[in-house]
Formats: sequence, structure tokens, C-alpha cells
Amino acid sequence: MFTIETERLPIQVWGESVDDATLEQARHLANLPFAFHHIALMADAHVGYGMPIGGVFAASGQVIPNAVGLDIGCGVRAWRTNVPVSDLLPVRDAVLDAVSRAVPQGFDWHDASQADRTDLFGDMPDIPVLLEERGRAERQLASLGGGNHFIELQADPEGLVWAMVHTGSRNIGKQVAAYFDRIARERNRKEASEVPPDWELAHLPVDSEDGRAYREAMGWCLRFALESRRLIAESVQAALDQRAGGGEPDDAIDVHHNYVSAERHFGADVMVHRKGAVHARGTVFIPGSMGTASYVGEGLADPDAFESCSHGAGRVMGRHAAMRALPRTKVLAELEKRGVLLVKRHLKDVAEEAPEAYKDIDQVMRWQRDLVRPAVRLRPVAVLKG
Repeated sequence: MFTIETERLPIQVWGESVDDATLEQARHLANLPFAFHHIALMADAHVGYGMPIGGVFAASGQVIPNAVGLDIGCGVRAWRTNVPVSDLLPVRDAVLDAVSRAVPQGFDWHDASQADRTDLFGDMPDIPVLLEERGRAERQLASLGGGNHFIELQADPEGLVWAMVHTGSRNIGKQVAAYFDRIARERNRKEASEVPPDWELAHLPVDSEDGRAYREAMGWCLRFALESRRLIAESVQAALDQRAGGGEPDDAIDVHHNYVSAERHFGADVMVHRKGAVHARGTVFIPGSMGTASYVGEGLADPDAFESCSHGAGRVMGRHAAMRALPRTKVLAELEKRGVLLVKRHLKDVAEEAPEAYKDIDQVMRWQRDLVRPAVRLRPVAVLKG
């Protein structure tokens, strides 16, 4: 870790370096009048919208929708299935086929409402943006989405299969983020906020009606994302039970990495924004890129990182740049060489998630060895991408 001390607050970086665009966004955070103590950039930090992905930022009395991000509640659910890898490999095509039929991917939704599978919609807050999106959200629940969202089957060193689900709040989280960002921008304009609009860091007072409404809507989106991953996990486990002989799975652990939380750090009560960062207490999951290792780890609750760690490997190449630079045939050949079965409906954008578009996950883990202790290294054997 190294520290940049040229701004109002220090910027602490867990990594070898930080690119110019990411650093500029971190400088903006460090110069916010309500920023607290310091800014933390995790080992996977890269440029985002307003705030770096892989950034952790504590605020005194304010919340920033763009410092949480558009995919509110995005996170990972993982569990050891206790199915031997040797039992999975002969049937993994059938397993992934069953999962792909049960879980819509990309822009696809369920044909009918999934509300009867959960009590989630019974306590939806009476907030306009949520009510407007409810019908769509009922059909998007338990769907995977696209981009870097995935379902992966992985092998541990003992030869047992783990399953990992990475997805978030789908379109309803995006709409909540955009709705409250618009409110925050208009409020900041009327109140002559000293935060420049082009920083894309419009803010709301925590104790204002708008601030309370954002946190309530965000909290519901977190529950949506959690329930969505739980239901997807049920489909994954059912496919394993039916086609790979099943097993007695361990309890799943689920961690968010896009949210804001009221916490106490360095003697003060603050709002900690984690955008692409995990609260590193207890068990954490740190996925690599498609076709590379992922880690189960023990969070070390380092106070200098606001008790956080990275949420993954972190991009080094934008999606369009990756598609221009990496031939699709080469990406697919490399996955086959690594023994990874890929199921993806549309292969034209497969290079977006190629390993070369991301940092080396093993290097990321070394950079953050004071934040998380590796416990299990997982090797991918099958992946379903949106």
C-alpha cells in the first residue's frame, strides 16, 4: 500500500500503481468537503462513473448515489456443493444446460412474475421509482443479466465442486440510482453545492427526506439482489442434484459489494460507500476473471481500508477496447485449453470478459494481503455468462 498526499485528504492505494483516470476520480473524492479521514482504493480499482470501482469512501452526513453505483447490491453467493469434480465433468454440459434454461441471461427475463417465490415484494417501500419498476422487477428477479455477471462451477484443492453466483439488482437498482442522482443534482444546484457538477458526485444529506428515501430504496434493492442470488443458487443446486448425483451442500455465504452503510471508523459515525468493494469481516469471495482462479478468503477488517477488500480482479481494459484487441476465437481457444466449459448465448462480445481484460487475480491477492487472508483457491471448470 502507498499513500498519495497531494489532496485535502490522503488517498491510500492497495496496488503497485493507479491509472490517471482512476486517480482523478479519487482526487475528486479526497477534495469533497464532507469526505472523512482518507480515501481507500482497493487492489482492483479502476475508473467508474463518478467514483472508482474498487473505491471506499467515508462521508460525514452525506450519501452519494453514484458512489454506490448503478448495480445496487451486486455481489456474490458461493457455496461448496460437496459434489466430486470427477462426478461433475462427465455431465457438466447437461448441468449448465439445465441452469441456462432455468435462469434467464443477458436482456432476457422470466415470462411471468416470480413474486410468489419470495416475500420480497410484500414490503416494497412506497417510493415512486420502485413502484414504477415493480412489474418489471417481478419478472427480472432470479435472472442473471449480462456484462460480468456469471454462474460458475469451480474445483477446490480437495477435488470438490463449488458454485458461485455473481449478479445484482438488475434494472431496478439502475433506475433507483439514476432517480436519486437526478434529485441530488437538482438539490445541489438549488443549494449552490461547492461540489462541481462535472465530478458526477451529487450528494444528499443523510437526515433529509431525500437522503432517507434513497437509503430505504437502496436497502430494498439489496434485498432484491440477495433474493435473486438465492433463487438462482436453488436452480444451480437442483441441476447438480439431478445430473451429478448431488451431495449435501454447505450453507451458502452471500456478500454485497455495491452499497452504503452507516458505520463507525476512527472515532466517528460515517456513511461508508463501497463501490466494487467488500466489507472484509468474516468470509469473503473474490472472483477472478472468466477462466481464471477465484478465492475464498478471511477478511481481516483492516481499519486503514475501512474494513474492506477488493471485490474481484479489476479491469485493465474497457469492454470495447477488449473486443477490439482480443479476437473472439483466441479467447474461446484459451478457455478450452484451460479446461473451462463456457455457455454463452451470444459469443460476439465474449472478449469483454477475457482474462486479458482484467488484472492478475493472484497479484491482486498479494497486493491486499493485509486486508484478506486467502483460504481456498478455486479453479473454474464451467461458466455460464449473460
